Amino acid sequence: MKEAYRQIKDDWQLAQTLHQECEEIRRCAFQSVNLTAETDLALSHTYKECLFIGCQIPMGLKKKSKDCLFLPDMGETFHYRNHLYSPEELYEGYSPANKDSYDNCFDGRVYRHFLKKGKRSSDVKETLARSLHDHSISDCLHDFLSNYNEHCLVGIMGGHGLSRQDRAYGQIVRISKYLTEKGFLMISGGGPGAMEATHLGAWMAGRNELELMDALHIMSTASRYTDEGWLETAWRVHDRFPQKDFQSLGIPTWLYGHEPSTPLASHIAKYFDNSIREDGILTIAKGGIIYTPGSAGTLQEIFQEAVQNHYLTFGYASPMIFLGTEFWTKEVPVWPFIMDLTKRGIYKNLILCLSDKKEDVERVLSEQRK
Repeated sequence: MKEAYRQIKDDWQLAQTLHQECEEIRRCAFQSVNLTAETDLALSHTYKECLFIGCQIPMGLKKKSKDCLFLPDMGETFHYRNHLYSPEELYEGYSPANKDSYDNCFDGRVYRHFLKKGKRSSDVKETLARSLHDHSISDCLHDFLSNYNEHCLVGIMGGHGLSRQDRAYGQIVRISKYLTEKGFLMISGGGPGAMEATHLGAWMAGRNELELMDALHIMSTASRYTDEGWLETAWRVHDRFPQKDFQSLGIPTWLYGHEPSTPLASHIAKYFDNSIREDGILTIAKGGIIYTPGSAGTLQEIFQEAVQNHYLTFGYASPMIFLGTEFWTKEVPVWPFIMDLTKRGIYKNLILCLSDKKEDVERVLSEQRK
């Protein structure tokens, strides 16, 4: 059995590899790194069974390679990644002072390109480029999450149309802030509504109630993502309250590019393929999922997660927490339905909780990470 590929993703790993004494470099996967910065050193080696994906390589290196695969950048506006997006990278070129600057920032250019080529493009070069991009995002996501106890990975699901002025929005913000301070990594689809509330809470972790109220007030002036100033006010909070100590993970998609990705997620795994992204959130959040009021999409996610837990797909069940007693028992009565199915044995292994209190949520999640 052949040895696994060693991944080279940054300048330090590249320098370490090129400075090795052995002339032949074998089974390394160079990912979006610049070998031309060390041209002489790079050309002093031979390469066998290596991968060069989205790299800058000096002339002559291919002649010194045997059984290697070279995949250059193929997209016009996006590239193979060796790390997740930061808000600054995703919105490079955007200025809150200029509301029209979104169209020319990185995220806006990629979305415009995505629409031009077609959401379901038939251009094989384009679809291959998108697949390579999404592969790199999944690879970087795996690296990022490897730094966490999987029982500390908690997702929040809920409606994208939730207003910033809605009571439920503030409730999600406070629960996410509380859980982040307790050591959980909060994860969402990275868009507006309940998703944004998740990341606002994590972004404000470590700050006091007055600062949180200030942030909520700034955001409330543009309550929905369709309102003018929605993105601008999020960036005002981002810049006014810098976050260096706590992290959160947003996983949006350009399929819903008309819904801007929140810049309040410290790490952003943005995909072209929405099916990979949707399944990924439910798969990643092994510490549990909190369901906040939502509609059809949230309902789909509830029953999809119930199946994973029923069959113990990952070897154990994760908590399913329903936040909003009134909503889940009366307005959309999923709770009594699932409880009935559980009592009759149709669903097994489910860890269920219905509450409006952040302490109850934290208690159930903490029991699973012991």
